[in-house]
Amino acid sequence: MPIEEIHLNDIGTVIRVTLYDGSSVVDVSNASTLQLLFKKPDNTLLTKTAVLTGDGTDGQVQYITVAGDLNVMGKWAVQARIVDISSNEWKSSVSTFRVHDNL
Repeated sequence: MPIEEIHLNDIGTVIRVTLYDGSSVVDVSNASTLQLLFKKPDNTLLTKTAVLTGDGTDGQVQYITVAGDLNVMGKWAVQARIVDISSNEWKSSVSTFRVHDNL
């Protein structure tokens, strides 16, 4: 998940996750549910609707932060959750990122 340094209350930050099955990208083009699950440093859980970054064959989904999302400093965790039209469900590996303070 290549992202730049993130700061408290940033708006418009792109959080992108790629789903893999082993070393192969998972085709998520038939997904009926795309979500990013966030765990904040205070253990609060946040679920956001994600979107495909392309046609879904690249396995990538993303969410762009809005006001109120990045409201806690510290180490965050993120995981993608995908459900396809046949009710098969996948979750990505968990990635982490840090939300930094402002001046």
